[in-house]
Amino acid sequence: MYSRFRYTSVLGLAALFATLAPAPASSASKKSFDVIETTIPKIHEAILAGDLTATELVHLYLDRIKAYNGVCVEEPDGILGVIKPIANAGQLNALMTLNLRPAARKQWGFDERKARSMTDLVDADPAMPDALEVAAKLDAEFARTGKLVGPLHGVVFAIKDQYDTFDMRTTSGADAFYANDRPPDDASFITRLREAGAIILAKANMGEYASPQARSSFGGTFGNPYATDRYPGGSSGGSGSSVAANLVTCAIAEETGASIRTPARHNSLVGLSPTQELVTRDGMMGSGIQTRTGPICRTVEEVAIVMDVIAGYDPKDELTAFAVGRMPNVSYATFARETSLADLRIGVVREFMDKTLFTKADEQTIDLVDRAVADLRKLGAEIVDPGPGGSLFQDTIRRILPQVQNAGLIQRYPDLFPVDASGKPTIDHIAVLVEMAMDPSLVPAAVTIREIGSGSAIGESKYSMNRYLAERGDTNIRTNADLVTKARFFDDAGFMDRRSAREAADKATTMDMRDRMHLRFVVQQIALACMAELKLDAFVYPTGNVPAPILGAPLEPNVNGRSGGSSWNLLGMQGFPAMSVPAGFTTHVYDRVRDPAAPGGTRLVGPVPARLPVGVDFVARPFDEPTLFRIASAYQAATRHRVPPPGFGPVAP
Repeated sequence: MYSRFRYTSVLGLAALFATLAPAPASSASKKSFDVIETTIPKIHEAILAGDLTATELVHLYLDRIKAYNGVCVEEPDGILGVIKPIANAGQLNALMTLNLRPAARKQWGFDERKARSMTDLVDADPAMPDALEVAAKLDAEFARTGKLVGPLHGVVFAIKDQYDTFDMRTTSGADAFYANDRPPDDASFITRLREAGAIILAKANMGEYASPQARSSFGGTFGNPYATDRYPGGSSGGSGSSVAANLVTCAIAEETGASIRTPARHNSLVGLSPTQELVTRDGMMGSGIQTRTGPICRTVEEVAIVMDVIAGYDPKDELTAFAVGRMPNVSYATFARETSLADLRIGVVREFMDKTLFTKADEQTIDLVDRAVADLRKLGAEIVDPGPGGSLFQDTIRRILPQVQNAGLIQRYPDLFPVDASGKPTIDHIAVLVEMAMDPSLVPAAVTIREIGSGSAIGESKYSMNRYLAERGDTNIRTNADLVTKARFFDDAGFMDRRSAREAADKATTMDMRDRMHLRFVVQQIALACMAELKLDAFVYPTGNVPAPILGAPLEPNVNGRSGGSSWNLLGMQGFPAMSVPAGFTTHVYDRVRDPAAPGGTRLVGPVPARLPVGVDFVARPFDEPTLFRIASAYQAATRHRVPPPGFGPVAP
């Protein structure tokens, strides 16, 4: 963890406090540097040329935060009540907490809700420098040496509120009454960011307790910069929308299902969900076996630069031991400048792109990703495509499933594996499995990569939360049960009930991860075998089929293994690195609306004109992030689909 005493000595804050005064918004840089769509290399080029300082860069971002980070929905009953979306609101509410001391925060015109802490209102500890103080010290160090302090010198970050930062409150979006809303120390990867010269400017709003929605009890509802009445992705939507609207340079997000890649696709960004064991989960509120830490940026190269800082073994996260000896000998950034894919074979996962299996809501995304496949072929990649209606995985699944997921088959198909009233087999189930192994066509065709299972994890949510709280050591919030009784929750039927979710988690009295761990083995075996048989380097498919829905509206029903509003998440959840890259924009969408007279109480309406981002996913073998960077960088350079949101342009002087 990051030592406060070490941090203080590095920054030399005793001298800094004697000379530093917080700057009002009007003092932002008058130089020609354009912060909109800037990148890490451009920032460093400007600093080295003397055209920009870290302090000026923070000012430029604070100007934009002041202009665009307000409330984006109607709240007639307050932040915890029913909301109404606003089209073209011009505001995002992407950042819930700003790393500014009280005097600086007030001079910049930010209200108390954005304070670094609700339990330390004085906030005068010199061992907790704010973003402006950190920037000033970076500038002083550069003036002294003429060198950048590290690969992220001056780069401005937002951090999902799920991760510990010792200088800012951490509650996973909850309005919970901690005795000290600041954790005692930094998450391990935050330490690495700071040591590399990063400036942590804000905590990003998030779906409360990492729920797949765009709302939290403390931070409120947050919107999409391409359509403020729509979903920006969850649960890391604040991380994504803050980068998309150029409120920060990059952000750190978390993914259990698809919460890095969904915000990336909804915000026309690049998001990497790394190999499960590659980046530490230390200091993450509620981490589990499927949670991953990863960056969201505007370019593939920037994602690689961040990964060079945060990836690697951490003794505080046992899973990262698997990364030892499996990382490249050169930086990830060296793989992120590709122009040709001539030596790569990429398989198209048609199972996720079959229009006949889904609805009108899926179709345009599938067409755009088909175009992405054609672009990969133009770049020289050899495309392995089973064609419309085809299946990339099915032969592999049928061949090996009887051995690796036998109990799952037996439970799912009782007509093939009958039992008596007591559950005892009435025939020899092993004989049936052997027959399937000898003749794979006997495996039911309904078992596809879309419906292979989810893997239960009894007690994991309660265990992971209670372990985190025990490590945090707060005197008021000690357990998951305290989060239920010592917090306020929003009440809006258009969003998931977070109180009931925490109550449900607390009912567990034992823990059993066997099913989830077994599924992990099954999926890895199937995917790796498929890659070996077809000589594939990577897979390609839509990050998700359904464009961003309207805030609070019903999601698309689950159809043939495609979940309603989410992204395709199976491979990433089971440890494979997955990267979403912009693949273009829709011209129209189909929205789901409530209708009591319709089957299921909802119906599809459209087409509705809408220019919304679409993402394409690239997936490689575990620890083969270099291949992902090669594919994604070549594709991004050739297509350049990212376009900044038009409603969030330059701030008026």
